[in-house]
Amino acid sequence: MIGKILFLIFSIALSFFIAYPIFNLPVAFLIGGISGFIAFGISWGLENRFEEFPPKSALGGAIGIGIASITFFALKSIIEVLSIPYNLAPFLNIISFLSLFYLGATLGIKKGFEAEQGRKGFGKSSYENVKILDTSVIIDGRIADVVEAGFIEGTLIVPKFIIKELQYIADSPELIKRVRGRRGLDVLKRMQELPNVVVKITSHDFPKIKETDLKLVELAKKLRGTIITNDFNLNKVANLHGVKVLNLNQLSNALKPVVLPGETMSIRVVREGKEENQGVGYLEDGTMVVVDDAKKYLGKEIEVSVTSVLQTPTGRMIFSRVKEEGMVSDLNG
Repeated sequence: MIGKILFLIFSIALSFFIAYPIFNLPVAFLIGGISGFIAFGISWGLENRFEEFPPKSALGGAIGIGIASITFFALKSIIEVLSIPYNLAPFLNIISFLSLFYLGATLGIKKGFEAEQGRKGFGKSSYENVKILDTSVIIDGRIADVVEAGFIEGTLIVPKFIIKELQYIADSPELIKRVRGRRGLDVLKRMQELPNVVVKITSHDFPKIKETDLKLVELAKKLRGTIITNDFNLNKVANLHGVKVLNLNQLSNALKPVVLPGETMSIRVVREGKEENQGVGYLEDGTMVVVDDAKKYLGKEIEVSVTSVLQTPTGRMIFSRVKEEGMVSDLNG
């Protein structure tokens, strides 16, 4: 904070000394104060913006400002040599300084950003194939299998704030959370070792945004990428912002075999259902199968006939009934 105050004082003093040869003392003080606060506001805004840029972008901006300052002093010497009218020279100095400062900062940031993207493999042609992973899809783990099978192309982006979240979960005192976090880190390491995909860790962050979901949305906008997630709420938020989303749960549901009423299947009854005498079992893909009058077959494998299929936002449920009493004894020996 002390540095900001000193810069404000310096800005006011510099503006005053530029204005004093042209205006009387009160007006020069007024111009100095206003100009100083404007310069202070611009520098503060640039500092906050730099926090959102990756290191090379911020470095590029700083180098651009440095080059602009050197150019300004060279131009100032030329203005003095040209014997420009006394009252006009300060205005030319102010205009040239502000113009060079702006050009230096913007061009430096742009070139730094391009260098950052080039180093990380974000070439212009690869922007459309950028996929940004969130915490839920990494912990889930199926993303590694999908990537290894070659169904997802392009560059996979994992922001540092997502890795920080995974590390926080992995260090949780709760056993279940700790296991989930470590699984996520293992999945990430596995994907980095796959030969058919590029996984990049990006330092892009948005300090002013606290929610991780909104940070991911902003990053997807910035990189013109697609978010891959299992989070239903993130899916909705991203859609509201016009960001493309790939939901792994939706993909899983789309790939499940079609089951029609009247078809038969073998199912092991593993627990009681909510309704009286109901039994519940599961298919290999995790689909719940509710069986009427199957409570008495708990722990046994039975043949059932499908009566209906209910599709929900989180998956599907199959309702069925026991096909034949004789099939129970046959399946269980």
